[in-house]
Amino acid sequence: QVQLVESGGGLVQPGGSLRLSCAASGSIFSINAMGWYRQAPGKQRELVAAITSGGSTNYADSVKGRFTITRDNAKKTVYLQMNSLKPEDTAVYYCNAEGVCVDYECEDYWGQGTQVTVSL
Repeated sequence: QVQLVESGGGLVQPGGSLRLSCAASGSIFSINAMGWYRQAPGKQRELVAAITSGGSTNYADSVKGRFTITRDNAKKTVYLQMNSLKPEDTAVYYCNAEGVCVDYECEDYWGQGTQVTVSL
């Protein structure tokens, strides 16, 4: 019943910007933390940014100063503002929600992934 729906990916030129969105749907009581991971072909999935329900954030060193993660608890939505994009940012970006509680059950969920391509 719980789904994470991502949007905002696409093709941009180096130095450009994108804003990713991920909305959780379903009869959700609470979500502990939300974040973004990315995976390039043949590479391991890596954490890009994460944010707790209270607003504490973590960023990968490679994106610090360029990306900003925010969260709207009322809308159950997490955003990733991506500025000064580089070709090495090219990957499939996955939304993650940890501790998604429905009634008395709490589980982790992943979005389907959205492609971000930074290229001329």
